[in-house]
Amino acid sequence: MPDRTTLVTALQGAGWHPAAWRVAGPAAQRLSSLRHWRDVVVEQDRLGIDAVTIEDSFTAGPVDAADDLDTTTVVGRLDALLVANAVAPATRAVGLVPTVSVTHTEPFHVATGLQTLDHVSLGRAGWRIQVSPTPRESALFGRRPGGDDVATLFDEAREAAEVVSRLWDSWDDDAIIRDVTTGRFIDRDRIHNAEYAGRHLSVHGASIVPRSPQGRPPVFALAHRADAAAFAVDAADVVLVTPGYQGREALDLLDEVRHLEQVAGSDVRRPVLADLAVLIGSSTAAAADELAALDAAAGTPYAVGSGSDTSVLATTVPELVSLIGDLRGLGFAGVRLRPLRIPIDSTAIARQLVPALVTAGLRADVASRPTADLRTRLGIAPAVSRYARPSVTGPVPSGVSA
Repeated sequence: MPDRTTLVTALQGAGWHPAAWRVAGPAAQRLSSLRHWRDVVVEQDRLGIDAVTIEDSFTAGPVDAADDLDTTTVVGRLDALLVANAVAPATRAVGLVPTVSVTHTEPFHVATGLQTLDHVSLGRAGWRIQVSPTPRESALFGRRPGGDDVATLFDEAREAAEVVSRLWDSWDDDAIIRDVTTGRFIDRDRIHNAEYAGRHLSVHGASIVPRSPQGRPPVFALAHRADAAAFAVDAADVVLVTPGYQGREALDLLDEVRHLEQVAGSDVRRPVLADLAVLIGSSTAAAADELAALDAAAGTPYAVGSGSDTSVLATTVPELVSLIGDLRGLGFAGVRLRPLRIPIDSTAIARQLVPALVTAGLRADVASRPTADLRTRLGIAPAVSRYARPSVTGPVPSGVSA
């Protein structure tokens, strides 16, 4: 676990509340523009947020009771991976973690797209892995029947994550040799085929992208139900748990992750982040009134079991600092915060919460924050390729090439 509280902001359209676009002002007119995303992400970067996740889905928006698009909330989205690549050059230190589904996407395309982001961002890429279980999503592709059971999708996703990891490892760090004397640009022996044959996937060959700065960008997974938690422990480097899921508290969910790690025989304790939806007001009463106004506009409360899979907090900065301190004391590495309103609450997270956490001793000042790659910033060990050659120490035996 990192020695400082990890702070991640989850970005989605005008915010996580279905009625957020009604109070977003000019930003609501720019949701499909690069300017909107660049402005929001640059602010998070400049003020010290560790990473931003960017939501994505194969559907343009939520559906209503008639299985049609719900026209009362934001409909339409930009591709999260492409947005991350577009904003990367404008940022310096923040991790960029797009959501990319593996249900209808070839692992090869996932691997190369994220490797490209890691190169473009100089080692700040991450990946929020996701499955896409709905018939509506399947119908967009037409290659498989809709309604696959979720257990099957998670099994397939485990294989996809393994294939992506093998493709990320397929080039050695020093595969490009640019040897003008011999005329060789690469050393072919330093590029390895990702050999994989499973129940759902069969892959042979190497990535087309040279090994990226992190080797393997850190994988995030949302553990908002029991099967998702088991998948996260199998496939992810960072686990996001949602207090409020089936009435369970944060400590119960953290204990579940640690138990699943033990059952899996893993000796790695993954960073676990509490995933919370927040509306930040000037006072508790003001925040409650602002949430109530959004709920009234939407026609239904936004809460656990009613549009949200995690706790929805109408809160203040001091209250949020206290909560984060408590979570840190329980063993959480930090939090991922879902701002109900963007840019109102995302701005409050960056401009008000970050300095308050510094004052409380839960984070270092922006000036002293690490500018290393995202794995280092999250407290995750460097990725060692499965094809890495063992280092030779001591004298080399006669007849053996080092």
